[in-house]
Amino acid sequence: MASKGRLSIESGNGSAGQNGLAKIQTRGPTTGVCHDDSSPPVKVQTIDELHSLQRKKSAPTTPINGVQTAFAPPSEEERHNQQLQSISASLASLTRETGPKVVRGDPARAETPRISHDHHRHVTPAISVSDSSLKFTHVLYNLSPAELYEQALMYEKGSFITSTGALATLSGAKTGRSPKDKRVVRDETTENELWWGEGSPNIEMDAHTFLVNRERAVDYLNSLDKVFVNDQFLNWDPENRIKVRIVSARAYHSLFMHNMCIRPTPEDLENFGTPDFTIYNAGQFPCNRYTHYMTSSTSIDINLSRREMVILGTQYAGEMKKGLFSVMHYLMPNRRILSLHSGCNMGKDDDVALFFGLSGTGKTTLSTDHNRYLIGDDEQCWSDKGVSNIEGGCYAKCIDLSREKEPDIWNAIKFGTVLENVVFDEHTREVDYEDKSVTENTRAAYPIEYIPNAKIPCVAPHPKNVILLACDAFGVLPPVSKLTLVQTMYHFISGYTALVAGTEEGIKEPKATFSACFGAAFIMLHPTKYAAMLAEKMQKHGATGWLVNTGWSGGSYGSGSRIKLAYTRKIIDAIHSSSLLKAKYKKTEMFGLEIPTEVEGVPAEILDPVNAWSDKKAYNNTLMKLAGLFKNNFEVFVNHKIGQDDKLTNEILAAGPSY
Repeated sequence: MASKGRLSIESGNGSAGQNGLAKIQTRGPTTGVCHDDSSPPVKVQTIDELHSLQRKKSAPTTPINGVQTAFAPPSEEERHNQQLQSISASLASLTRETGPKVVRGDPARAETPRISHDHHRHVTPAISVSDSSLKFTHVLYNLSPAELYEQALMYEKGSFITSTGALATLSGAKTGRSPKDKRVVRDETTENELWWGEGSPNIEMDAHTFLVNRERAVDYLNSLDKVFVNDQFLNWDPENRIKVRIVSARAYHSLFMHNMCIRPTPEDLENFGTPDFTIYNAGQFPCNRYTHYMTSSTSIDINLSRREMVILGTQYAGEMKKGLFSVMHYLMPNRRILSLHSGCNMGKDDDVALFFGLSGTGKTTLSTDHNRYLIGDDEQCWSDKGVSNIEGGCYAKCIDLSREKEPDIWNAIKFGTVLENVVFDEHTREVDYEDKSVTENTRAAYPIEYIPNAKIPCVAPHPKNVILLACDAFGVLPPVSKLTLVQTMYHFISGYTALVAGTEEGIKEPKATFSACFGAAFIMLHPTKYAAMLAEKMQKHGATGWLVNTGWSGGSYGSGSRIKLAYTRKIIDAIHSSSLLKAKYKKTEMFGLEIPTEVEGVPAEILDPVNAWSDKKAYNNTLMKLAGLFKNNFEVFVNHKIGQDDKLTNEILAAGPSY
């Protein structure tokens, strides 16, 4: 017999259950509910209440310490309302002059707030009333990566979790930047400050056209049930950081910027206030082709007077990153801070090096050194206090990525990382980094702290070395040259590398590529202004300039051979250790470069390019050809005068090749 309150199984003729099985009977008091005595029941009435217990509330906002005064700090509700008012103001239509009704939270998980109506008061609707002004826009504010994963996986087609935990996404029809569709407003503010005309990346538009596109973007965003809002920072220097607000329609864009900008603390968000710059990313919606200046369905517009950027017709996330970089190229020099498209690392003795170089020169590989701290891989500022990274993340190329070649990048592709346009196995979700089915421009965006030797915060003392990298496929530049100050300016303005052209009837020829300041697509001012600031800071802080060729030796591409990476690393190590400063030097012809006669671990015969060529006549002809390309490229900069009595301009010109 079972004890009180227990189950018992009875067998017998009168107690048989269905199909002859024994009946199960209960003993003791009946309550109508059978509880498991091992733990108390959950005290909820519905399944929704049970789900709500699953999600722990975030930690409260940072308390305000100190003695309480007569002026009490704003309550959490007041801060919440101020934040929503700020976001509503950002989304305000210029024609209606008011922002949308905004509320925090996902519309799929919350009821639309009810508005109480005063039946004794009659309001005549204004002419500016529209459907969008009658609805609520749900704001998903500074969501965490986990929350953004959920949003992307539920609502954005083409979003998947890869085998390593990264979020794989698609950027739509555009898989790269659209430089011909990027425009800057030319007005009283920018007329005399920015670089306009031949060679400039700044394509002009007027203020009215910007407002037309802004209105189109804002109206599109306000028509959505929800928008993502990121409030973040640029520049790790706390005295010169810029507050940025990004309003977007995709979780992919929000997570991308979460990774690429500097992430705020809860205390930072409490005091964030009005942003210094705002991006309206309505990339899923095209611009109007009939609008003045528009040449396609895509337009990326920057208005420096309004401190705003509008994106229409492209979902490629890199437009936001590089758009803000262009803005920093304007804002920072106005504070006497030099903005630079470069990598930066620091040794254990606080010796800092800047690395400049176009695609294919080895900038990422050489600036990533396990024996040195990474300050930043792409965008830096050089102020009176030292160097600071502009960004909070890295944006690495993924094509042909392997664990052996780039272990740090490989290991950084984990939960929280955005993988753009990669191809993966539909079952295992393993990424095939060699597959170019979508694009060759596959990318990974991840927080900088995913790199083990990253220095946080990303700030460092003044640079000791400024290294200009060139992949010279003509094979006539030395593996390393020590530059004078004006030579550094000349080669910085030139921004040279050479790419290998496609094959035509079995013949391959190198193609010279020049990009002013090693980032012409992003600079706002004339290149000579950045060069003058660079020279001033190098002279003041005793930095040395170097030109390092990571390209060919002993002949051009097709006849010579690529300089071994091991040799280049030995050269870079010698620069870091200052041993190269103690070497003996001789000057080359044509370019007048100072080259060392000896570098430990590097064959002496390749240090002077002419010695590595068996055909001396071919060498001289190729050298003349490259010198001519440099001179032709520099013609566009000749008419811009800098320095007292144009003295500095003439010195820079003299630092180039001479026939």
